[in-house]
Amino acid sequence: MKCKFGIVSIMLAGIALTATAQTKEKYYSEKFKDNIFISAGVGAQACVNPDNFDYGFGHAITPLIHVSVGKLFNPIWGVRGQVAGLWSTLYSEHGQIKGAYAEIKNKKYFTLHADAMYNLSNSIGGYNPDRLFTLSVFAGPGLTFAKTYGDQDKLNALINGSVGLMGQFNVNRYLDVNIEARGEVFPSMFGSKSNAYTDGAVSLTAGVTYTFGGKKFISCGAKVDQDAINAEINRYRSELAQAQADLANAKNALANVKPVTKEVVKEVEVAGPRAIFFKIGSARIDDYGMVNIQLAAKILKANPDKKYKVAGYADKATGSASWNQKLSEKRAQGVYDALIKEGVSKDQLELVGFGGTANLFGKNYLNRVVILE
Repeated sequence: MKCKFGIVSIMLAGIALTATAQTKEKYYSEKFKDNIFISAGVGAQACVNPDNFDYGFGHAITPLIHVSVGKLFNPIWGVRGQVAGLWSTLYSEHGQIKGAYAEIKNKKYFTLHADAMYNLSNSIGGYNPDRLFTLSVFAGPGLTFAKTYGDQDKLNALINGSVGLMGQFNVNRYLDVNIEARGEVFPSMFGSKSNAYTDGAVSLTAGVTYTFGGKKFISCGAKVDQDAINAEINRYRSELAQAQADLANAKNALANVKPVTKEVVKEVEVAGPRAIFFKIGSARIDDYGMVNIQLAAKILKANPDKKYKVAGYADKATGSASWNQKLSEKRAQGVYDALIKEGVSKDQLELVGFGGTANLFGKNYLNRVVILE
């Protein structure tokens, strides 16, 4: 009987372990320093101002440069800060007759942008590190700094808002070539005395992006072969049915044996180490884990003089040390409470959480576990 219960325990633990696999593949940056990038670009900007339109749209086009620093949290979402600017051409009217005389002002300025970035290609088509081209959208607030028209000593800081599109050509895991288009609106940049209270700008630039250490995203789940899982579960069920049949035959054989008086040494079954596995970031015990706990509780109650340790662990490769410590303690507490609920005496149990210490097993998902021994 001891051997048969051991087989059942191993099979149930295997089913619980298989069930923890993720059905949808997701990615994230494992460490904060991962996927930090810097980019630079050059191009042209067109100032959209009624004063400038009077002299033709082409007169409003000026050079533009920008430098950005940012981080990708996953293949879809990221943030960046950008410094952009150079100069903008402003026309102003003089004289009573419109167009009688125009004064041209080349005004220097710079703008700070804070952009949230959303990768449309990875969101719709899934993350593919070998994809040649991706398209992203970005939007955010900013501040434009420029001296007031007619007053060379007064510096204005004007709030703006902008949206844009960015196409990226993947050269390798470190380098991308960018094409970026942005549209923005802000209060009249130079305080012109015309009727233009609001300025706008559209820009088109090309540049490069360098990712420090290369783009690195960690999968927190893998796609599962459902047929393979079903075949494994069916194998466990077949072995369990055979074990139950062997146990019934043994009981029948014992019932037909004539009693013989002899000295009997009673063999007491003691629970060996048992493992209850958890999903990433979770302390919830699933149905397979509860079956394992219920089997262990029967043996613990049958041996009230034995003491056991309920030890919680976390995946060292995921999360901070403090988070892993709390998570391991929460997992151990959950198993402890489940055993008490099944009737095990709390005097038999010792509760401990080891956090994300040195991994027990070779794969990360095997270390999200509570060991009862």
